Amino acid sequence: MILNYIHWNPNPEIINIFGVSIRYYGLLFVGGLVLSIYILSLIFKKENIPSENLEKLSIYGMIGIIVGARLGHCLFYEPSYYLSHLLEIILPVSFPPGGGIKFTGYQGLASHGGVLGVLIALYFYARKKKHSMIDTIDLIAVVAGISLGAIRLGNFMNSEIIGMPTSKPWGVIFERVDNVPRHPAQLYEAISYFFICAIMIILYNKMRDRLRNGIFFGLATILFFTARFLIEFVKENQVGFEDGMTFNMGQILSLPYIAVGIGFMIYGFWKTRTLAHKNSCK
Repeated sequence: MILNYIHWNPNPEIINIFGVSIRYYGLLFVGGLVLSIYILSLIFKKENIPSENLEKLSIYGMIGIIVGARLGHCLFYEPSYYLSHLLEIILPVSFPPGGGIKFTGYQGLASHGGVLGVLIALYFYARKKKHSMIDTIDLIAVVAGISLGAIRLGNFMNSEIIGMPTSKPWGVIFERVDNVPRHPAQLYEAISYFFICAIMIILYNKMRDRLRNGIFFGLATILFFTARFLIEFVKENQVGFEDGMTFNMGQILSLPYIAVGIGFMIYGFWKTRTLAHKNSCK
């Protein structure tokens, strides 16, 4: 049986109230963060970490991911435009050539920048609450896939970050873009991130005593950005300058994170083994 291609054409906007647009992307973005924080609260309780730490972490983390993701997109993908339109980096509006102001929301967020922003925010959180940064990023790594997957579902609702043309029966025709069946790359990423998150939660529950000192963060970083690197091969380039490149910007930015992840895993296993040896000698 030959399946028909999926025709996809939802309105990204759920409702517009006095010119303020409520979109699926925004709800999924916030919803993913809220669910991540909820599961993280259970982990904090299990680790006997004060609940007030989670409140501070949530504030620092949200600011870090939003600011980092926004700056990442503007500076990595469209620097020439945004450096000449600085207000559009920090405000959810654009200023059309004909004059006036158009509400756009924050269209353009880069996951690579978001991760970097979170890490910077966590540095300040760790100093403020005297909570080991390496332990903090380990715990966040366990639940991070929820937010990443939810964001990609938002991209799917927006018919953006589309895949290359395909003849596969699960190809999706994004009618807001064209009438060509394409890889639903956003769903590939979302499913990958949710699957990785499930692995991380299982490992946390089964092997927490042995996986410490950055191992969770290192493993999650390797898995997330390896998935991103591979899925980029079936995605359309997001900006024109990528067309002549062997690897696109998403892939190039993923490689340093994979290297960092490997470094953290090596350090984590070494540190854990060293501490275990010291404790056995006491």
